[in-house]
Amino acid sequence: MTRALARDAALRARAARVVPGGMYGHLNAMQLPAGFPQFFERAEGCRVWDVDGNEYLDLMCSFGPVVLGHRHPAVEAAAAKQATTGDCLNGPSPAFVELAERLVDTVDHADWAMFQKNGTDATTLCLTIARAATGRRKILTAHGSYHGAAPWCTPIPGGVTDEDRVNLLPFVYNDLESAAAAAAQAGGDLAGIIVCPHKHDVFVDQELVDPDFARGLRRLCNERGAALILDEVRTGFRIAPGGSWEGLGVAPDLSAWSKALGNGHPIAAVLGGEPLREAATRVFATGSFWFSAVPMVAALATLETLRREKALERMREAGTALRQGLAAQAASHGFKLRQTGPEVMPMVLFDDDPGFTNGRAWCAAAVRRGVYVHPFHNWFLCAAHDADAIRSVLERTDEAFGEVRRGQ
Repeated sequence: MTRALARDAALRARAARVVPGGMYGHLNAMQLPAGFPQFFERAEGCRVWDVDGNEYLDLMCSFGPVVLGHRHPAVEAAAAKQATTGDCLNGPSPAFVELAERLVDTVDHADWAMFQKNGTDATTLCLTIARAATGRRKILTAHGSYHGAAPWCTPIPGGVTDEDRVNLLPFVYNDLESAAAAAAQAGGDLAGIIVCPHKHDVFVDQELVDPDFARGLRRLCNERGAALILDEVRTGFRIAPGGSWEGLGVAPDLSAWSKALGNGHPIAAVLGGEPLREAATRVFATGSFWFSAVPMVAALATLETLRREKALERMREAGTALRQGLAAQAASHGFKLRQTGPEVMPMVLFDDDPGFTNGRAWCAAAVRRGVYVHPFHNWFLCAAHDADAIRSVLERTDEAFGEVRRGQ
């Protein structure tokens, strides 16, 4: 089964002449198997269409920003209304205050909010505020965790100097002894610990947080006067409305949010507790488009729709059905799958597949059948993945398992 990708190929050739490498970053389809499209034309609900008109059931949701479904009517109506009166102005619109109030009311550990444009902005600002508050330099980070694309955190070393990372100390996720050792190495210069709500690195199984580890990091920061920073960029408003660790009783001092906050509109936020408010006033943080009104109005509509439509519960139901269906299909075709992480952010890997040969082949077969998945990055579900969509996904993934089995 093949799909026409003639226009996609032409656009790739044109891009190669005017863009270094033709494409860059996490959306670069060059790292994916043949048959994955690079360029897309439109989207609706849980479906996307490439520039050649091929339709896909979307299980990546733009790598996380789409939580309600592409072009959700309530969000787009609010954004369109705001766009008629202004977006990028000489100062923020009233939505700036309204959104800050909504976030403080929604997230238990938040007493204040600051807005940016993307996740890297937010995580970097968290580190800056932690350093301003403590007067210290060292930050602990988990091996392999992704916190953005700035020199201090990018996973690719090109153009990065040792000095960019001289104040970072690594630890092993879910290993409190490792974190304590790194804190001891930092000594009296520990400004903070940045950590993801669960381990969601690429190429490896996801790992849910050990509650004792989360509570141990909180104690470690309390004992050393350091800031606990929770990177909610990928998880925020997908796991729990008030923060991914709210059920553990662990409150960070700072948290970074983006992706799902605006259901595809570009916005990020740093939320913080009262003790760090004054330090946040002493850092210079700004951007020409950080205060744009349209994304803030979209975020307000997203938060309200998430609540009104009970979207998180619906996503969990869809994720559970998908996980159960894939497990049954894999077993029926003689494969063993590892499905890790939260149901709404599944990582799907094959056993005995160190080179991702089966995973890449299966994902390519699924894409040819109109299911957009990824062979080594976690997927994302959205509220538009209803029961019919999941049934349709599973019909096609079953065929993809059969194709891979026949090709072995």
